Amino acid sequence: MMSTAIQSGGRRLTARAAPVALFRRFVGVGPPGDRYRVHDPMLPTCDESEKSQMFRHTADPKTISVIGAPMTFGQPFVGTDHGPRLLREAGLIHGLSTLGWRVHDTGNLDFDELVLRDGFSARYDAPKARHSRIVGRGCQILADVVEKETSKGRFPLILGGDHSVALGTLAGILRARPNTGVIWVDAHADLNTPDISESGNMHGMPVGLLMQGLATGHERMPGLEWLAESEKGSGEGDLRDPPRLSPDSIVYVGLRDVDRAERFAIRNLGILAYTMHDVDRYGIGQIMDMALNYLLKDEPDRPLHLSYDIDAIDPLHAPATGTAVRGGLTYREAHYIAEAVARSGSLASAEMVELNPTLSDGEGSKETVELGLGVLTSLLGKSII
Repeated sequence: MMSTAIQSGGRRLTARAAPVALFRRFVGVGPPGDRYRVHDPMLPTCDESEKSQMFRHTADPKTISVIGAPMTFGQPFVGTDHGPRLLREAGLIHGLSTLGWRVHDTGNLDFDELVLRDGFSARYDAPKARHSRIVGRGCQILADVVEKETSKGRFPLILGGDHSVALGTLAGILRARPNTGVIWVDAHADLNTPDISESGNMHGMPVGLLMQGLATGHERMPGLEWLAESEKGSGEGDLRDPPRLSPDSIVYVGLRDVDRAERFAIRNLGILAYTMHDVDRYGIGQIMDMALNYLLKDEPDRPLHLSYDIDAIDPLHAPATGTAVRGGLTYREAHYIAEAVARSGSLASAEMVELNPTLSDGEGSKETVELGLGVLTSLLGKSII
């Protein structure tokens, strides 16, 4: 049987995508800028008891620190540096305020300065870790900012940038709250290290470079030396170990493209991983119940961090990303993950990464940004009732 394809706005659409695109084109329901816009009410829960239990690790008055991390050197495509700007322009700050948050927008970190200072010469980077100096030093700057904002009792919300920024996000959070549990929503495990990476792209390494039992030799990696050094603690003469993540402190949700070495590491370290096969088998509701129970059963008041890569969502809904893989989360599954973590009450920090408007046409880019905004507001308290 021959597959059908339809031309729409210069794009060749597969049979699966064509009905959606044609519906938008002829009915007029589409992304921002079209004749109509999908209505998405920006309302917090009306259940006062539930509201009082949400975000309990954030001090009153509830303040969110929006931190732009426009990193693009962890992967080969330009464009991920536009993510923070596009999310803000789509209405993120207004949406957060509408949900009751006090918003402290720190602006974007200046990674261009690192480029001007360090240049691009690969001979000074770590072997099999492309742009390690720029990525590593950028993540060091981000880690310091995240630790500072977390220590103030604020909720750090990091806007990437490619997923290499999670190295800085996690390092800063683990310094401030070493017992943090992590929910990693992604098509990919990002558990590589330079020794096992097939590509050398550092957006595939943030978990691996911090994982106990896997992460070693940072002192030999230009740009990452700070992850090998003991740091001054809060007490006089105190030293604290560099931040590390234990294998039982992370749960993967939505995996569907995992490298051979990463598969071995997940099994060898005993990391809990729910793939898209598991989502199909159990349903996203049960998956999130199991994930949250795993991280909170022994420590119900544990803070949680959610790292959300937009490529976890099926490219039918989020095409503007660099490593799109078919068979991802549906629109509602993507939102449900955010809603479930928020309603646990334990969410203390989050990041959204890998939005890249240059990798889709205008329609696909707007749709991806709009979906990213929707997921973030679901994550931060938006409720249907």
